[in-house]
Amino acid sequence: MTKPIVVIGSYNTDMVVQAPRIPTPGETILGGTFSMVAGGKGANQAVAAARCGGAVSFIARLGDDMFGHQAIAGLKADSIDTSHVACLPDVASGTALITVSEDGENAITVASGANALLMPDAIETADSMIAEAAIVLTQLETPLETISALVDRCAAHGVPLVLNPAPALPLNEAIFSRVAVLTPNESEAELLSGVPVTDLESAKRAGEVILAKGVKTLIITMGGDGALLFEDGSPTMVPSFTVDPVDTTGAGDTFNGALCVAISEGKSWAEAVTFANAAAAHSVTVLGAQPSAPRRADVDAMVQTHTA
Repeated sequence: MTKPIVVIGSYNTDMVVQAPRIPTPGETILGGTFSMVAGGKGANQAVAAARCGGAVSFIARLGDDMFGHQAIAGLKADSIDTSHVACLPDVASGTALITVSEDGENAITVASGANALLMPDAIETADSMIAEAAIVLTQLETPLETISALVDRCAAHGVPLVLNPAPALPLNEAIFSRVAVLTPNESEAELLSGVPVTDLESAKRAGEVILAKGVKTLIITMGGDGALLFEDGSPTMVPSFTVDPVDTTGAGDTFNGALCVAISEGKSWAEAVTFANAAAAHSVTVLGAQPSAPRRADVDAMVQTHTA
């Protein structure tokens, strides 16, 4: 039996407006097309992993409302195990308001709703599922006390944990040495290291500071430039793929979901990051977070074209 990839995290319904540019504070601009799509960093990563070929189980909290019921149906449509996704009464499901500019950049405001009620008891209830996981993936859109409980539980079971430290938040120093893989982007690496990240060399310096905290494997994602992989302390830049971006929303989540699939399949670190880069690059060519998560065949085709 294939061991599952267990994802713990948020689910949001994204309300997206396409606009010529991101408005400045206090400014109102006229936008274009409106769409409502499934999102939330945890759910985005779960869907990306499932579409890339992983057997995925998701742990989350939703409201007992229209958005929550739609969320369950959508997750099941991607063959994701939702046995540990609960719809809570008298609380709203998480939502996000997103503006996407013509050049593919975005600005996001999140109302956490039920995501804020994903407490440590959810980790306790899912103990047997976590113990049997091939790998566990989480982010920081849910309470930090739950993340700490998850770190403890994965360590107790010897299950590797991938922590995507997004959105950027200060972390308890003890966490760093207990995760298998840390995957910050440039701004998150800057927060965690105290080193301003403006280019490849400063990213390497930030990485050295983070590694000194006890991180085993570090991957700093750098958008269209690719990802900086620190394997055994040594940095290697793994280039991305050239595409015309439509919407970068969820690209980092797609990277993380795809990365966990590649790791669970036993790919080398360089192969795993290349696979994840391909998935992320493909995702920015489609509008929306979960709608943009590519299928395995599309990712494999992009990798093969790149390596041919």
